[in-house]
Amino acid sequence: MGLGHGGNVIEELTVDHREVDALFARIEILPVGDARRRVAADELTMELVRHSVAEEMHLYPAVREHIEDGDTIADKEIADHAAVEELLKDLEGRDADDPRFDDLVARLRLAVGEHVRDEEGRMFPLLAAACTTEELNALGDKVRAAKETAPTRPHPSAPDTPPANRILAPGAGLVDRARDLLSGRGGH
Repeated sequence: MGLGHGGNVIEELTVDHREVDALFARIEILPVGDARRRVAADELTMELVRHSVAEEMHLYPAVREHIEDGDTIADKEIADHAAVEELLKDLEGRDADDPRFDDLVARLRLAVGEHVRDEEGRMFPLLAAACTTEELNALGDKVRAAKETAPTRPHPSAPDTPPANRILAPGAGLVDRARDLLSGRGGH
């Protein structure tokens, strides 16, 4: 999982979308109830939160500024993020053999897929038309920087030093802890 892919904001976020697709696929090819599904779901959670925070910090303000009716578009995308995060929070406390685990992963994949199609099919072309190459490249750099604040892999081999160990400790709260770390709110 490369943190930064290079390129403008649209290229960067589109590669993120493909990485998220690949993480969903990884969960789905593992046997039902397999503990590795839980590990993959944690990675997926981190990736989705990193991506969401980066979009909220840098992409949506640009959408509001440059695109006609950008407020409506940005508000809808942010509402999508909130719905995805509710599903992630429901998922994070569950083991892979929990009866709701697979259902939540399936619902998450649908919600994320719809959000991605919306961004790639509508928002990205509008942004590309409204912004200069320089603006799109600068946004790409900002998005990469925002994502690099967070640890990428919430997993047993994760660092055992603060702040990463506080974020990646097992149990509920991964979504909120990751979001706080990324947005700079977790200053304790």
